[in-house]
Amino acid sequence: MSVAPKDSQPGPVPGTEFARAQAVADAVLYEGYLLYPYRRSSGKNRVRWQFGIVAPRRWVEADGPVPPVVAGSAESWQQQTECLFHVRGRQEEAEADIRLRFLRVVLRTAERAVDGEFVPVDSLDADGTRHLSTEEAAPQQFDLHAKLPELLDGGCARKIQLPAATEVEPLGDSGRILRCSEAVAASLSASAERVGDGVYRLRVRVENLDRGVDEDASRPAALRHSLVATHVLISGRGLEFCSMMDPPGEVSEAVAASRNIHAFPVLIGDDADLVLSSPILLPDYPEVAPESPGDLHDATEIDEMLSLLTLALTDAEKSEARATDPRAAEILDRVDGMPSEVLARLHGTMRSLRDTTGARGEGS
Repeated sequence: MSVAPKDSQPGPVPGTEFARAQAVADAVLYEGYLLYPYRRSSGKNRVRWQFGIVAPRRWVEADGPVPPVVAGSAESWQQQTECLFHVRGRQEEAEADIRLRFLRVVLRTAERAVDGEFVPVDSLDADGTRHLSTEEAAPQQFDLHAKLPELLDGGCARKIQLPAATEVEPLGDSGRILRCSEAVAASLSASAERVGDGVYRLRVRVENLDRGVDEDASRPAALRHSLVATHVLISGRGLEFCSMMDPPGEVSEAVAASRNIHAFPVLIGDDADLVLSSPILLPDYPEVAPESPGDLHDATEIDEMLSLLTLALTDAEKSEARATDPRAAEILDRVDGMPSEVLARLHGTMRSLRDTTGARGEGS
């Protein structure tokens, strides 16, 4: 078996480096997806989908243009990321992988079998399992790959077309579950420009291209044509990204001139070759707490408190939560089966203390 010289070894498969950001990116994707107490009847779960909404432009701008702020809690028709980088090595060999991730809202309807027909119902029991009519979401992702010369020469783009779809889940003689998704049309584009000596700016844009949703459509109707919890991962080979939150002095002016709209990029992982642009403002190098046993989907979640509150739910409340969403059922199963030593690890963890005695001397 022959071995290729080191400089001719194949590079990583585009997109594989995003695995280092998977846990944090998933937390962004499902942040606020379903809030404690995880029941459909809960008031705060009747108005869902709060972050990273890229919606049809006509609907969003029915009352005027949306201010292009950084925070992604406002509904907009666009999301833009701008971040700076240096080139390591030869410019013609540098390249970037961009991954767009979002949720697609799905309308789930329980239908009871009656005399050979299916009748929509609010709730359906089948083989001892309860099913509720509600909304859920399906994760989506799309990749864009480009070499730096292409990005500098006008950039590249990808259109995203998700056709309307219907899926049927039979429930035996009881009935069925109907999952209906509306069409989603969007674009993902990327370009770059030189902004200084060896400094470049990468621009990534996500736009909703829907033209069919009326400006007076209801929010639930418009969101079924939207991208929800939209965020972008950017990986560079031969690129070294700069912190946009705490930039080095030589790029501070270029950082100030960058324009991030409804998202903000932060460095993630161990090196400066990976960026997460999130609608939820994060610090550089965000991490999921190592003692956290799993996502609880609740904004600014405190695992110990939410776990204890979930354990305190009544059997009727747990039954409704399980029927509301499969991810709610997963939370209940995980919390109900959580060993006491795992729960104990969630209590009183501190990360902000540091030893300062070496700087000023003992006892100062």
